[in-house]
Amino acid sequence: MTANPSVRTAPADRAQERDASSALPLTLSAESPGTPLSEYLSAARPLVRGRLLEHGAVLLRGFDVGGVDGFEAAVRAVSGAPLPYAERSSPRSTIKGQVYTSTDYPPDEEIFLHNENSYQADWPLTLFFHCVQPPDTLGATPLADTRRVYRAIDPSVREEFAARGWMVVRNFSDGFGVPWQQAFGTDDRGEVEAYCARNGVETEWTADGLRTRARRRAVHRHPVTGETVWFNHLTFFHVTTLAEEVCGALREMYDDARLPTNTYYGDGRPIPDEVVAHLRSCYRAEQRRFDWRRDDVLLVDNMLSAHAREPFTGPRRIAVAMAEPFSAAARSAAFAEVTDVRR
Repeated sequence: MTANPSVRTAPADRAQERDASSALPLTLSAESPGTPLSEYLSAARPLVRGRLLEHGAVLLRGFDVGGVDGFEAAVRAVSGAPLPYAERSSPRSTIKGQVYTSTDYPPDEEIFLHNENSYQADWPLTLFFHCVQPPDTLGATPLADTRRVYRAIDPSVREEFAARGWMVVRNFSDGFGVPWQQAFGTDDRGEVEAYCARNGVETEWTADGLRTRARRRAVHRHPVTGETVWFNHLTFFHVTTLAEEVCGALREMYDDARLPTNTYYGDGRPIPDEVVAHLRSCYRAEQRRFDWRRDDVLLVDNMLSAHAREPFTGPRRIAVAMAEPFSAAARSAAFAEVTDVRR
C-alpha cells in the first residue's frame, strides 16, 4: 500500500514507537495542520481502511473536522450512514441525528474494555469518536487488540467458551441501569417481545419488570481478515468487573438471578470469579492508551479492538457514531471489499 503524501504516519505515543507495526492506534497526522478532514478522506479512504484492518484503530490528528456535521460527513465518507443505538445497555444522549455523546457515566468511574454491542445479534463493524473537548486529566479511550487478547487467554479457558458460548442476563427494574423502555425505544411490551424474538433474546416479565437472556458466541472470525478474535461482553457484564464495593453491595441485595446484569456460560452455569479475573488481566495486559487532543477523530474496527474509558477531570466531551452493521448479508459485502482495501 502506498502512503498518502499529505499525511504523517506515527504510533500514538513513544512507548509504541518500539513496535510501530502493532501501534494501537496508528496515528495519521495532517501534513498541513487544519487540512479539512473531508478533503483528506476523499482521497485517503483506501489508505485509512487498510490501516484500520491492519492495526485495529486509526487516529486522525491535526485536521479541521468541521463540527458535528463534518464528523457525520467523515463517518459517511469512510463507512456510509451512521447507525442508531438499539438494545441499549448504558445511558447516552443524542447530539444530532445518529451522532451521540459517549456513555454518560460519572467522571470518576472507569468503563471497562468491551466491543460495542457484542451482546447483540448484529453489531457495528466500525466506530467513530470525535474529541470536541479534551479532559483536563486522564479521560483516555484505551484500546486492546482482540487478536492479542485471544492469544493471551489460557487455552483451556478460551476453548471452554468456544465450545459453550456465553450468556448475558439483564434485569430491568426501577433504580438500576437503563429502563427497558429506553433500552428498546418503546413502552409497548409486544414490540419488545417481537424485537427480542427476532434477535435471539429470551424475555420474561417479572414482578420487578423485565428479564432478558441472550446466548452468544465468545470467539469469532473477523469477516474481512478471517482472524480469530475475542469478541464478547462477558467480562464487561460480569458482576465482579464492577468496583469491588459495588459488586459486594449488589451480591448482598440480590441473588444471582436478580442481579441487574451478569454473565454465565452459554448453558447458564456460573462462570467462576477467578476465570473472569483471568480474562480481565488479559485485557489489561493488552491495553494501550493515548491522550485526547481537540478535533482528534478515532476510528475503531469494533471486532479487532476493544475500547474503554478512563476516569477523568474537566469538561471531557467525545462525540461517537457507529456504522457498517454486521449481519449475514453484510458478510458477503465485507469479503467482496477485502481486495480493494488491503492492497
